[in-house]
Amino acid sequence: MRTDYCGNINSSYLGQTVTLCGWVNRSRDLGGVIFLDLRDREGVVQVVFDPDLADVFETAISLRNEFCVQLTGLVRARPEGQVNKDMSTGEIEMLGQSLTILNKSAALPLDWNQENSEEQRLKYRYLDLRRPLMSDRLKFRAKVTSTVRGYLENDGFLDIETPILTKATPEGARDYLVPSRTHKGQFFALPQSPQLFKQLLMMSGMDKYYQIVKCFRDEDLRADRQPEFTQIDIETTFLDAEGVMAITEGLIRDLFQKMLSVDLGEFPSMTYADAMRRFGSDKPDLRNPLELTDIADLLKDVEFKVFSGPANDAKGRVAVIRVPGGAKLSRKQIDDYGKFVGIYGAKGLAWMKVNDLAAGMEGLQSPILKFLNEDVAKAIVERSGAQSGDILLFGADSNTVVTEALGALRLKLGEDLELLEGQWKPLWVVDFPMFEEFDGQFHALHHPFTAPRNMTPDELAANPAGALSNAYDMVLNGCELGGGSVRIHKEDMQAKVFSLLGISDEEAEVKFGFLLEALKFGAPPHAGLAFGLDRLVMLMTGATSIRDVMAFPKTNTAACPLTNAPGEANPEQLKELSIQTVIEKKAD
Repeated sequence: MRTDYCGNINSSYLGQTVTLCGWVNRSRDLGGVIFLDLRDREGVVQVVFDPDLADVFETAISLRNEFCVQLTGLVRARPEGQVNKDMSTGEIEMLGQSLTILNKSAALPLDWNQENSEEQRLKYRYLDLRRPLMSDRLKFRAKVTSTVRGYLENDGFLDIETPILTKATPEGARDYLVPSRTHKGQFFALPQSPQLFKQLLMMSGMDKYYQIVKCFRDEDLRADRQPEFTQIDIETTFLDAEGVMAITEGLIRDLFQKMLSVDLGEFPSMTYADAMRRFGSDKPDLRNPLELTDIADLLKDVEFKVFSGPANDAKGRVAVIRVPGGAKLSRKQIDDYGKFVGIYGAKGLAWMKVNDLAAGMEGLQSPILKFLNEDVAKAIVERSGAQSGDILLFGADSNTVVTEALGALRLKLGEDLELLEGQWKPLWVVDFPMFEEFDGQFHALHHPFTAPRNMTPDELAANPAGALSNAYDMVLNGCELGGGSVRIHKEDMQAKVFSLLGISDEEAEVKFGFLLEALKFGAPPHAGLAFGLDRLVMLMTGATSIRDVMAFPKTNTAACPLTNAPGEANPEQLKELSIQTVIEKKAD
């Protein structure tokens, strides 16, 4: 029905007659000559209809936005002075010679020129995706997946599918359950990741596996979370952490070079402890120059209990953020930042302005100065590196509260004060704690199949709180692009980890018996990493939500306005599955 795409027509087509199909982007009647912008997936081309061709002109008069049409025309140069340099087709136009309306369009429920609600955009997603911005993002995503496949397959990776109907895996979120008709009262779980199966593939001798795979997690949603999302899943045998990091770093560098002509360079590496200490986050945005500086040792003997209390508490922390040029902040702005850190449990935000460094105490301004002697104040200023015109913002509380509050404040200050430097700042974060402890119980920081770094099972049992995992996260601009680890490949280590996590032998057998059995038969050392494809494409395209790089996403309540899913099941289906629904009625 067509000879080419609209967006491909350029000066090389001059003098040729072409046939195009697409949608009316805009139509204008200018004094008896009709100008039409025709749009398809590849772009927009201008078509001119002359009244000398009466039948064609009469049809063109009836066109409205989003009519689907087929037209044939002669490609010619635009008149001098009318070249549109903002369009790839801006040097040419088409003289319309025949025109067929393939389908008319009703009045549009979306406004092409204004922001529509997300509910409207998702309800009429097929219209929303016609917009060049959205179409370009999906095309970009398709090129990303193609580039990833090419890179990995050139390195010997095999694309192998894993089951969707499976058992639950402990990934930290609720599972989506699927009832079984043939095994009444029993359920499959949709995979939160292919974790166990990719490990089994390594034990099967597949050596290098990858998969661009759907994963499912029933969790509270936000801009970078969806109930179903896509991973670039990678697993290898006989490679250590450094080997996996080298392959996956190479993949991302290749991807950015080919897709964006960006050279990310070598990725720096930072320990989890350093990331939390300096930036208050395990995925620090290195474009932001602000850092947290610990000053507890300087404040142990001050009379100000707000500082001395946490300074003398083993679980406390006192830290400061130096904001260059921040002395210009108003009291209202400082108070607003105080309210902001309150979201993270902080009881307030102490501050000190360095108006004139050379003037000593006279050059400092702060409500807390009366609690600090000159030596302490001077030491704080020196350690923070403060200069004239800077402000120091303090956090004093438990280590968790100070780290989270100042880490979040650092990001907000960087955005509010436009402090970000550079476009792309990648890094590796390594040496994560093996476990986190709360309510007197150890929990896996990543997942229970992550191997500890350089420890035997007995050494791990003797000091689980101090154990580091052999794990690594790739971070870009404050977002975790992907994470992975060296896996446990010996039965005794896996059993020890389960024990430390409070998983009994009986429970381990029920949940992971097939994995424990597989570890008995010469399971090789293996390691891997998984990237979040949606998040990666979001960053690369400059979108603010992964919903804007997915064809048919869900709302933040995990619903689909387009199909009205989820919906009620047919009673006969429920009966066949031996399921009875119970819905609590709200009190009047």
